[in-house]
Amino acid sequence: MSFTVAIDGPAAAGKGTISKGVAAHFGFAHLDTGLLYRAVGRRTLQGDEPVAAARALTAEELEQGDLRTAEIAQAASKVAVIPDVRAALVDFQRAFARRAGGAVLDGRDIGTVICPEAEVKLFVTASAEVRAERRFLELSAKGADVTREQVLADVRERDARDSERSTAPMKPADDAVLLDTSDLSIQDALSHAIGQIEKAKPATL
Repeated sequence: MSFTVAIDGPAAAGKGTISKGVAAHFGFAHLDTGLLYRAVGRRTLQGDEPVAAARALTAEELEQGDLRTAEIAQAASKVAVIPDVRAALVDFQRAFARRAGGAVLDGRDIGTVICPEAEVKLFVTASAEVRAERRFLELSAKGADVTREQVLADVRERDARDSERSTAPMKPADDAVLLDTSDLSIQDALSHAIGQIEKAKPATL
């Protein structure tokens, strides 16, 4: 049987880590839908037209290891505002969501657009300052030459672009459970998420 967990939220709120932890805990399949847009963004940086890039995307491209750069993140956020790009990627995500055995999808519009009928919807958030500090430490650990001020500006720019776009803006679904990780450890945040899913998960799954 299928069982879908939709986890949305802004960059660096912790939704990716929580999604992976939830999937591992319950044995569900996991899809970071942001990788779809990052892969399309990478193609555009190489000269491809965005909609054509989305339509030609393959699952293998999501496995390539250079999708986490700041440059690709910005490119992903720009292509994500294009309605035809989003439309081209919808079927891929919905098919994944309804696979047998349970699935966790994280992104910006899973609970509102991709899987409005998901059995569990979480919106993971944190203050812009907390998220920027997390991202700064992550990038610095990888040797990136960035400042806290630059990262905070990038976070706020992405938030504005994601929440103000005309197609599938980032916002909590009406029935989503909000999970603010600003003052939570990863383990505490994960425990909260698991608790919400336990309430909804059928005993037979």
